[in-house]
Amino acid sequence: MSFAEFGLAPEILRGIKAIGHTTPTPIQHEAIPVALGGRDVIGCAQTGTGKTGAFVLPILQRLRGGIGLRALVLTPTRELAAQIGAMVREYGRFTRLRCAVLYGGVPLTPQTEKLRRGVDLVVATPGRLLDHHERGHLKLDSVQIFVLDEADRMLDMGFAPDLHRILRHLPKRRQTMLFSATIPPEIQLLASEALTDPVTVEVGRRAAPAEGITHVVHPVAGPRKRALLRHLLQQEKVETVLIFTRTKRGADNLAASIERHGFTAAALHSDRPQKQREKALAAFKEGRVKILVATDLASRGLDIQGISHVINFDIPGSPEEYVHRAGRTARWGHVGHAITLMAPDEEQMIGEIEWYGGLELPRVVVSGFEPPAGPVAQKSAPRYGEVRRFGADGAGERRAPGPSTHEAYPRVDRLAAQAVNDGSEAGYGRGWYTQGRPARRRR
Repeated sequence: MSFAEFGLAPEILRGIKAIGHTTPTPIQHEAIPVALGGRDVIGCAQTGTGKTGAFVLPILQRLRGGIGLRALVLTPTRELAAQIGAMVREYGRFTRLRCAVLYGGVPLTPQTEKLRRGVDLVVATPGRLLDHHERGHLKLDSVQIFVLDEADRMLDMGFAPDLHRILRHLPKRRQTMLFSATIPPEIQLLASEALTDPVTVEVGRRAAPAEGITHVVHPVAGPRKRALLRHLLQQEKVETVLIFTRTKRGADNLAASIERHGFTAAALHSDRPQKQREKALAAFKEGRVKILVATDLASRGLDIQGISHVINFDIPGSPEEYVHRAGRTARWGHVGHAITLMAPDEEQMIGEIEWYGGLELPRVVVSGFEPPAGPVAQKSAPRYGEVRRFGADGAGERRAPGPSTHEAYPRVDRLAAQAVNDGSEAGYGRGWYTQGRPARRRR
């Protein structure tokens, strides 16, 4: 099937062709016809599957011929808002539709001026959207199409109160589309409140990473992770590499260490000023920096073609986060590599990821970096708790005999203290490291 078969306007098809896209991805194939028909949509697909186009293209088509703010897209992070705004500009380059991207960390005035001149579509983070709305810079009573992207992450970050405030200002009669990598009970509840008789479009297994990714785990002693990382960067045929750390301080320190050994690297995390974040992303996209060291929150929404390797320097904060991290590579049908550096005491965490995602992550010991001999935790991590829940408050659950979560994972309290001391962002993952909901991060 081609994009032309959707009945899209010629100017939109020109934009698609200019980008170089020729065939719809599975999520686009399923979701676009439903969205064009005006139905509410729940879209479930992993990162790197083209789900941004699945809602941007119908928006561009349905906004033709009108005037004023008629579409609103909400995202959890600044980077994702910027990425969606860029896709709107690319797909809509031959249309006359006007788009404003609103997020925090930058002055209000340029955004206010753009809103004053008039826009058809707004892409925003919840906090900054409410700032503009409360100041009277925009009204939401004319919105015809409302999109929640990365809805699961939005709830994980504590944006539920903001979402409910925004929903109260939207017209009752509207089209709503919700896109999420997972559909846990909290998302189902949100969908029941925000959507009317939605059509659910699900592509691929919810817990699994996108296809085209080669996964490998390298066991190594914790203190030798940096040396092994440098070895891999020298030995692997790396083009562009995205490295994940658990903490913001860790990202800064690791990027500096990598640069001291002759590589070009930059750090990306939420404590960095927005200008520095944009500068780091631009350098990474343009190839001036080959290695980007990031935390999970800062990396959400990165849609950069050609990332050859994703390296988990620190084990992700939840099995779901592993799926999101790995999804930064092998986008749009390309191939990529997901490498995880595993200390001996992290074996059970890898077992959790395998069980959750239905994966088999091969262990490959690199010569010269053999881990110390000794007993390690068993791979069948679900044995480590009477009830193991995954995702947002029990999206998946299995019951097995064994100690409680706190007994099985004594690192919880230490990591909680570490999060306070060094600015960890691990607390925003919903997995074995955290219990309950994190405080809301205003963006």
